Order: sequence, then structure tokens, then C-alpha cells
Amino acid sequence: MTRSMTTADRLNAFMQTEILPRHLEMHRFVSANPSGTRPAFMEDLKVKAREQGLWNLGLPDLTADMPGTRLDNSGFAPLAEILGQVYWAAEVFNCHAPDLPNMEMLAKIGTEAQKKQWLAPLLMGEISSAFGMTEPRVASSDARNICCSIEEDGNHLRLNGHKWFVGNITRPNLKFVIIMGESDPEAGPNARHSAVIVPVDTPGFEIVREVPVLGFQHRYRPHGEVILNDVRVPKENLLGALGRGFAAAQVRLATARIHHCMRSIGGAELMVSLMVERATRRSTFGVQLSERDKIQEFVALSRVEIDQARMFTLAAARTLDEQGSKAAQREISMIKLAVARACYAVADRAVQVFGAMGLTDDSPVADYYAAMRAFRIYDGPDEVHVRTIAKHEFKRQEQAREKPLLDLFCTDFSQPRPRMKDFAS
Repeated sequence: MTRSMTTADRLNAFMQTEILPRHLEMHRFVSANPSGTRPAFMEDLKVKAREQGLWNLGLPDLTADMPGTRLDNSGFAPLAEILGQVYWAAEVFNCHAPDLPNMEMLAKIGTEAQKKQWLAPLLMGEISSAFGMTEPRVASSDARNICCSIEEDGNHLRLNGHKWFVGNITRPNLKFVIIMGESDPEAGPNARHSAVIVPVDTPGFEIVREVPVLGFQHRYRPHGEVILNDVRVPKENLLGALGRGFAAAQVRLATARIHHCMRSIGGAELMVSLMVERATRRSTFGVQLSERDKIQEFVALSRVEIDQARMFTLAAARTLDEQGSKAAQREISMIKLAVARACYAVADRAVQVFGAMGLTDDSPVADYYAAMRAFRIYDGPDEVHVRTIAKHEFKRQEQAREKPLLDLFCTDFSQPRPRMKDFAS
């Protein structure tokens, strides 16, 4: 009996026949053309993906009139891993960052007018979007520090601030950025900020530069530095309620971390495959690299760490689907910490195996290494997630039992104890 093809099977087949054979062509195009531009074959691939039902894969909350496959986090996570092998693959299926989490925000909390103007063309892959949260002048790891100002100005909102690491910034079809800013400095720490849709053609919205990451210019989906100087947008562009910016951001945050982790794991799988092939083709001092103990250790450790990271992330995805983002907060922080470190370790080993080529853009190794080192900063640095995990663990242990384990397992030196002389004959 022939097994019917799953969505993962169909996506894998598409990757093998349509994506991988074009990768070097894409790489050459990206290297030779202005940042953010795409070769003509991208639109052809998108049409094929839609025709095969491989479109908007990670958006479960779409209404009946919106195009998409409607997979939850558990369903999309394995597909995100497949897509993570190639940096441009996710866009073919319209489930790439930052557009996918922005679509999720608009679908869940956007007004009908916002959905019509911004979500509908995003769902069709006709426009691009960005998200602006991080600021260069404050420690943005504490999001409460964000100080881009949002002031009411009649029927408009006026924004002034400085952002960077705004994705998609020089895409020709970039139409808007969701900006996080401070709308009420006197409010409580969780009610000071708001999220606003800012069209990029609004007067006062200035793109300063593209921001390289560890020397790598992300020409395919470049990060940008942006200044907002008296940018005025209608109040209708407020996304969610005024002062509820953090709540709006949480809509995208948990799922975005699941997606980012699984894409990174997909990239780590590619690194292992490349390491193995490289090791079987190269020799040093008369011995094939694959026979070297250290190379075997690299491959074995990478296999263990990748499989652990995958199972950990899939478990977090299931918790998120079944119990919601609040219940999954600890698990989300744990995978963000564990996966980023595991994938960075794999990337570092791949650089060693590839040697000089691992330092260049003649293989994907150096770019992946830079991306995984940056991943330990993106979506919250390691230290913030350590703090979150520890807080949850102290609370969990406190609630776990009525009698402290110290009293059950350890000597209480405050109580009288027998002495050796008491047992003397």
C-alpha cells in the first residue's frame, strides 16, 4: 500500500526539484545586484508553491477568505526546519521573517481596514514589511528602555526616534514597518508602549544605512538603521490598543522564536551534511579527514546536539499550541537559549572542518556562523533568557512540595546530634 504524501513530503520534493538546483544561481544574483532585489524565477516559484498548496504555511488563524495552509506551530515546525537549509527558501512559500510574524499580528489584532490594506497583499506575497523594535541608544534587551516617542497630534500620531536591525529595509516592495515606541512615559512599565504601522514613504522616515552582521552584508534580506523625524501617521495605524504595545508584540514573539529555532536547526543539518562530505574529500598528512578522531567527534557531538534541540523545540511548539504563549513562556526561553548555543557550536565546528573556505563566502559556512552568533542576541540575548528560566525554576520549585527537600535529605545542624563518645563502651 502506497503511503500518501504529507505536507513535509511535498515540501521536501519541492526543495529538491525547485530550490536546491537554483541556489548557486540565487547566490550569484544576490552578490551582483542591489540589496533586496530578486531574480525573475522567484515569482515563478511562488506561483508553483501556491498551486501546490504550499503557501502561508505557518498561519493557523486565517479566515476562510484568506489564502493559506493553516498549520499550527507543531505542524509548521518540521517544515521550518526543511526551509532553514536555504536562506531564501521560506520566501518562496510566503512564510519568512519578518513578514510571517507581522501577518500573524495583523490577523489577530488588526482592524478590518488594516487587514484589507496591509494583510491582504502580504498574504499574496505582493508586498514586504518590517518590524522596528531595537534601538542603538538604549539596552533594548530590556524592552522597557525603548524610547522612540509616539505622541498624539490631532487625528494623527507623531513618531520621533532611532531604530536599527529593521529587516527587509531595502526591499523594492517594502511598504510598511511596525514600529514599537513609547506613547505614555508616565504609565506603568508594561503600559508605556504602543505598536504603530508606519508606511515607508511617510515624510520623515529615513533609511540611514544597511547594517552588516559580523562583517556579512545580508544583501538578500538586509537589516537597516532608520531615523523617524516627526513622522505623522493616522491614528487608524495604531496596531492594537494605545499602551498595549508589549501585548501586541507578544502575539508575534512566541511563534517567531519557534520558527527561528527550527530554521536554525535546518541550517545546522546542512552544516553537518557539508562537514561530512568535506571530510570525505580532503586528506591531511596522508589520512582522510573523516578518519580523524577530532572530525568524528565534531560530527557526533553535532548530531547529538541537533537532535536534542529539535525534540526540545517540538515539545515547546506543542505546549504553545495546547496551552498558549503564557504557559509556554519558560519553554520558549529554554529553546531560544539551547538552540542558539547548539547551532552556534555546530557552525563553529563547520568553520574548522572547512578551514580557509569556511572563512569566505564561497560556501554557506561563514554566513551561517555569523547568523548563529547573532542568534544569541536576536529575539532576546542569552542572558535575558537565563534570567527568565531561573525565575520560573525558583517559582516552580517553591510550589512543587509542602516540605523542603533540604529537610528530607540533608543534616540539620541546628538539632542535637549524637557524638562518638556517646557510643563509647
